Parts: sequence; structure tokens; C-alpha cells
Amino acid sequence: MHFRITPSKLRDARVTVPGDKSVSHRALMLGSVAEGRTEVSGFLNGEDCLATAAAMRSLGVEIRQTGATDVVIDGVGLHGLSAPPGDIDLGNSGTAMRLMAGLLSGQSFSSVLTGDASLNGRPMERIIKPLTAMGAAIESDCDGTPPLQISGGLKLRGIHYDLPVASAQVKSAILLAGLYASGTTSVTEPAVTRDHTERMLGSMGVNVATSGPRISLEGGQSLRGTRVNVPADLSSATFIILGSLLSQDADILIENVGVNPTRTGVIAILQAMGADITLANPRLLGKEPVADIRARSSKLRGGAVDPALVSLAIDEFPALFVAAAAAQGKTTFSGIGELRVKESDRISAMADGMRRLGIRVDETEDGAVVHGGRFRGGEVESFHDHRVAMSLAMAGTVADGEVIVRDVDNVDTSFPGFGDCMAGLGGEIEVLDAP
Repeated sequence: MHFRITPSKLRDARVTVPGDKSVSHRALMLGSVAEGRTEVSGFLNGEDCLATAAAMRSLGVEIRQTGATDVVIDGVGLHGLSAPPGDIDLGNSGTAMRLMAGLLSGQSFSSVLTGDASLNGRPMERIIKPLTAMGAAIESDCDGTPPLQISGGLKLRGIHYDLPVASAQVKSAILLAGLYASGTTSVTEPAVTRDHTERMLGSMGVNVATSGPRISLEGGQSLRGTRVNVPADLSSATFIILGSLLSQDADILIENVGVNPTRTGVIAILQAMGADITLANPRLLGKEPVADIRARSSKLRGGAVDPALVSLAIDEFPALFVAAAAAQGKTTFSGIGELRVKESDRISAMADGMRRLGIRVDETEDGAVVHGGRFRGGEVESFHDHRVAMSLAMAGTVADGEVIVRDVDNVDTSFPGFGDCMAGLGGEIEVLDAP
């Protein structure tokens, strides 16, 4: 499919966006190895999370969807998973691949993790190295990419691991393997990353100790089923926030959004650029903080983005590139080299798309300089990356002419109904069948 975007003005509204993808993945995995039932509300019914649900079912877990966003998981306990009938296909989800590798390293049976062409081209050495140090045996292609062949029946031992690059996925993979390891497993982060795994483990009765940048747990602890209320996904809300900031006289309230402090770097960066963003009605859903986010039209200004905020906004940089293009002056991004190994090389993909729309972007190895300007109409590639597709679509709403974003099927991995949501706000985004 393609998007065709016509310049349009967003209107004032109260909206919701789908559930948090990171929390939904973890609810499925941890609920599966918990003892007893886990009931999930607000579940993200997107392709990535559905792939995780299918994976856990193939491992012998009963998972029932009782409503559009409600899921019931009958956990089988820490040692209750069974051998899958074949390879486990995780579609496009890097989160599922890395976390499942940790979970499956401690099982009595062998397994193979694979995915689509994009996922099978993503680097996995960053999880293979620490899991192997724990005693796992994982084989990959010669360049460290999937499929991953994970041997069963091995005894894992706890280790301490200093993460060379801040990554919640690698941290979580090690901690999940640590549940099956003897002794203590600990991880030290070079920068703060999202802590959904630690929070959910705690809500299920696991003692997770955090001391500064060090997170540790003892192996062999049992999880108990619980109720998980998934907040709306801040990463998805970011596109609505961006559209509101760029539009004329827009005032949009996004309800019930997860504002975990390990995720709110995007808000801090936009506010530093002059964005009128406020949070109201702060509260907790289980152990996850949520709030209603209000975003109003703003005149943005460029500047140097604080590298300390990078790990708190790693998924939102495609949208931030668009904000920078609409800002006065130039905006410098540095320390974002991690974006080059996402679903696409997001630095290169966004630079390519924005250049085609008339914006000057100077790439560096681990960043970019975006020069403020006006978007013109044109045709751009998404590089099969959902966040690139949605970011360039939002640029199209304020372009001088029609914008076509090609190959947007993957948008449903994280934001099913994105086009309908934007249309409800006045954004003229039409979904076209690709010829």
C-alpha cells in the first residue's frame, strides 16, 4: 500500500491511540511463564504483537483474545513451555526476536527464531554475546543475523554484563535468561533505557534490584499471573503531537498515554524546541505512569539536541527529524547511530525522504544536521519502516503539494488504523493499493 497525503489542517480534538507495543510484548511473554492467569487490557492488536502471541501459542500457552484489546493468558509457569512444532516466525519484530532469545535460552528444548526479510537482516550479536557468556548456545548466520538456532537443555549461570550500547532489548533478553540461570544476573547500562521489563517483573512478584545504572535479579524466581493495563503508546502519540505542533491553530488532547520517565525524551526534546506540550491528570496504570498529553500549534526553533536524551527517545527520532525540518534554523542530532540498525537505517531513510521533499539534511556517522525549510510535494520511500512512513506522512500534511509515501504496509505493526485516526483529525491521508 501507499499513502497519498494532501496538505491539510488538523482540528481540535480529544483522541486515543493504540496500546503500548513494548508493554504488550512483555505482557504476552511474562504472562506465559507466570503461574496462573494474566488478564491484559489495552493490548496492541498490531502485527508485531500478534506475532508474539502466535509464538507463545506455538510453545504451548493458551492465549485468548476476549475483545478488541483484551487478552487472557493462562500461564504455564517458568518451566512449562513445550517444544514448538517448527520454526518460530516473529515477522518484523526485533523486540520479540531479542526478548524471545533470552527466554528460550533456558528451556529444555531447542528452537529456531526467524522473521521476515527485514528482521532477518538485523544484527543479533549484541544478544548472542551475553547469552553465550551465560552458557547458552546460539547459532546465527555468518554475519550475526537471524535465523537464530537456540540449543535446549543447557544450564545457564548468572553473569554481570556491562552493556556497550544502551539497549532495553538487550537488557531485557539478559534478565529473562537470568530467570533460568543459577545465581545473580546483573546488567549495567551506559544510559537509561525503558524499564518496562523490570516494572512488569516486579508486578508479577519477581524481586528486581536497581542500584543506579545496575539492574539485577536472582535466578529461579517464580512469576505469578496478574492484571496488566496497557497504556496508550507514546511512540504512536508522537505522530499526533507532531501533527498538532505543525498545523495552524490546532489543540489536541491525547488521552491515557504512557509517560514512563524512561520514554519521555521526545517530549523534553520538543519542549526545548519551543513546543507547547503539557501533561495533565497524571496517574498510574499498575506500575506504569500515564497522563493526558495536550499539544498545540507551535513555532519551533532548531538547536543541538542533548545526547543524554537519545536513549529516552530512540524510537521517536524519525518524527523529530520532521519537527526539525519545520523549525527555524538548523537542528543537530548526535549519538543516534543506533538508528542505523532499526527496521531500516533510519538516519539515511529520513534524510533521503526529506531531501526529496526539499529539505537539506547533512548526514554524519552517528547523527545528522537538519536545516529548517518548507516541505514541497513529491514521492518518497518508507524503506518498509513503519516509523519512517508515518513521519513522512505527517510532513505531507504541511507540504506545499501532494506527497506519496510508498510501501506503508508495515504501519500496522505499531499503529493499526493510523490513516483513519489522522482522517478523523482532519488530516487528508488516503490509503492506495500499490499497482
